[in-house]
Amino acid sequence: MAGQLRLTLVGAHGRMGRALVAAVELEPGLRIAALVVRAGSPALGGVSPIAGIAYTTDLAAALAVSDVAIEFAGAGAVAATARACADAGTPLVAGSTGLDAAAEAALTAAAAATAVLTAANFSPGVTVLAHLVAQAARALPGFAVAIDETHHLHKKDSPSGTALRLRDAVRAGRGPEAAVEVRSHRQGEVVGDHQVELSGPGERLLLAHHAGDRRIFARGALAAAAWLAGRPAGRYSMDDVLGLRVATLARKPERK
Repeated sequence: MAGQLRLTLVGAHGRMGRALVAAVELEPGLRIAALVVRAGSPALGGVSPIAGIAYTTDLAAALAVSDVAIEFAGAGAVAATARACADAGTPLVAGSTGLDAAAEAALTAAAAATAVLTAANFSPGVTVLAHLVAQAARALPGFAVAIDETHHLHKKDSPSGTALRLRDAVRAGRGPEAAVEVRSHRQGEVVGDHQVELSGPGERLLLAHHAGDRRIFARGALAAAAWLAGRPAGRYSMDDVLGLRVATLARKPERK
């Protein structure tokens, strides 16, 4: 179909990669141009049964035929993916969490050459939750804050990137040194549950999000890719996709 946005999926055989492949099939304005996997992946030599495209390790060739890349290949692959996207001038949606300083630096450097959108969680609901948390933290400065996150047993990073995002939201409302307790739980095949508890004298405020299907993250990442296409070089987030900015919520009250 003419006018379709061409996507390269990096980490195409992982949990999120497979969810993205399935989600793209339901979006008439999108199509998969390439499916990239790591060297040694069991998918190599095979073809995606949904997309009908062979898996490859040649990221440069994949980017050459794509409008946007979406990355869920794991923290260790982020820096190389960011550098390749910068070299190709291909916008990048990066979804891996647990990033080290080198990966963050690579994303920042890539954003000088192309549009880069990063998110710990692509759920629109979680994005809005973070803004509500920032508002509540600012409005209730004396309340203690605790974050509980629960994920499946296979999740590698702890705390989750979303829990850290919510912790940052608290600090956006209160200041960078605000105390926040983060508690991580791993059980079964839980997709992702997050709860922020603000406790004050005689009352508690609970703000929570439950993810029951990994497809919500895939749909969010695809919406981010569609939004990012054609944007100027720079660093973006899901706040931009939804028209929200944490900085707005964290602004100091105007003096009368």
